[in-house]
Amino acid sequence: MSASPQDPATPAAGAPRRVVIAGGSGALGRRICGDLSARGIEVVVLTRSRDPQWPIRQVRWDGETPGEWVRELDRPATALINLAGKLVDVRPTVANIAELTRSRVVPTRALVAAAAELSTPLTHWVQASTTAIWGDAGETWCTEQTPLPDPGLPQMTGVAAPWEAAAHGARCEHQTILRTSIVLDTGAPALRTLSRLTRVGLGGRVGSGQQWFSWIHIDDWLAIVRAALGLTPGLGLPDGVLVAATDQPVRNTDLMAALRRHLHRPPAPPTPTPLLRLGAVLLRSDPLLGLTGRRARSEVLAARDFRFAFPDLDGALTDLIG
Repeated sequence: MSASPQDPATPAAGAPRRVVIAGGSGALGRRICGDLSARGIEVVVLTRSRDPQWPIRQVRWDGETPGEWVRELDRPATALINLAGKLVDVRPTVANIAELTRSRVVPTRALVAAAAELSTPLTHWVQASTTAIWGDAGETWCTEQTPLPDPGLPQMTGVAAPWEAAAHGARCEHQTILRTSIVLDTGAPALRTLSRLTRVGLGGRVGSGQQWFSWIHIDDWLAIVRAALGLTPGLGLPDGVLVAATDQPVRNTDLMAALRRHLHRPPAPPTPTPLLRLGAVLLRSDPLLGLTGRRARSEVLAARDFRFAFPDLDGALTDLIG
């Protein structure tokens, strides 16, 4: 059966009625909170800092030790989405890499420890990860079956691999390791940054321009998360790794050309690698985030005839920015 962002609200048998989201106050977390709440699912966010303006139930946790927050997991028909972790757009220093890893691994281990003590297992555990776990994959198609490389780019493979490993053995009926590509959404950092650069005349290719850019529209990402939670009748997904990416990745040069076209900007000069590296130092970012890429797609979703609402980049950008 195919799926779309307009999946029926009636859940499949065994689907959760409650979803607890760790790290749910970020851009993607807020989107999935709104999406699930609109479908009648009770949503609870575990957060270090409550937002009084946000109409979602929020429970304080430190992301490290068991506390009152564990009670939120110990209720019938409850699932967990683990999005906890700091953004990777920082300088690749030893200290930063250690903190990026700690911000993912420690909360995940705390959640695993909490789940082990629950009176009943969680129905589903959706563990966030990233297609960047494959590092700079060149022309290789990265799917659920693609082996991981030796740790390469430390803010990618070196952080994502222990993040995934920390969730192994969690007490739940179903677990999905969701390796997400770049999510295109007007409120997400990637599209916002790329659009801003394009608007100020920096919308040319980056480096060689041949690096692959795997992506997914926010609506399709939400549909995949719902499917991983068992909320899509007839679309039974297996446990294990699931790639959240359309099967139409584009090269960097084509990405930037599409952005210029949709933002009505003229051709722009390329950004040479040395200039990007210098700019990354000034912006306290990692140049490899722009110079490397992956060519990812999901064999699991294709086998189940999952239909993307936005399979191609032009359609996605038309929907998001016109």
